[in-house]
Amino acid sequence: MTPMTAAPPRHWPAEEAELPVHDARALTAEGARARILLDGQSYTLRITRAGKLILTK
Repeated sequence: MTPMTAAPPRHWPAEEAELPVHDARALTAEGARARILLDGQSYTLRITRAGKLILTK
């Protein structure tokens, strides 16, 4: 049996440099949640206690 290994993450440095950067803490006004609108649809961005991001509709 061979151990499974995760595939290395793909990186496109040129594209990443062009992406806008938004601080999640600023989006949530130092809280834990923010509402994000896209084409009239509302989504909730949540920062967990573990410091992970969750985006739900």
